[in-house]
Amino acid sequence: MSLAIQRSTAPKAAQYEELLAQARSLLSDETDRIANAANFSALVYHTLPDLNWSGFYFFDGVELVVGPFQGKPACVRIALGKGVCGTAAQTRETQVVRDVHDFPGHIACDSASQSEIVVPLIAKDGTLAGVWDVDSPIVHRFDADDARGMEALCRVFMELAWA
Repeated sequence: MSLAIQRSTAPKAAQYEELLAQARSLLSDETDRIANAANFSALVYHTLPDLNWSGFYFFDGVELVVGPFQGKPACVRIALGKGVCGTAAQTRETQVVRDVHDFPGHIACDSASQSEIVVPLIAKDGTLAGVWDVDSPIVHRFDADDARGMEALCRVFMELAWA
């Protein structure tokens, strides 16, 4: 399957609607979780503007371990409750961090990152599967519209790629 990926300049709601349709198409015929996670990461990274990292941390029963991503090399392991990813995993709540320097205990895997959004991934049985993490080199890049859009994308990922 060939999917043309272009950065969008449309309003955020329209960007996310288009991205949701592309994600559904990309994930619907593949059953391998790693392949789906890799393609999902690339789709988001190359579609949304002003990102410097997008990817997964999967929960191994003890801690979060880096999964497929786009961007510079990342921290490999993150404890629950540590940093933005560990906080999202522990609280099971999306974390929108407009300025990472204001987040107590932020883990700086890439010093260029200035803002971050992390969505917890919850499996159908209610267990923690991991987190979806997106960073930007722009302060205040993420807001409530991004939280809604990223949460919708993660629901599609969990429905189609984690089932």
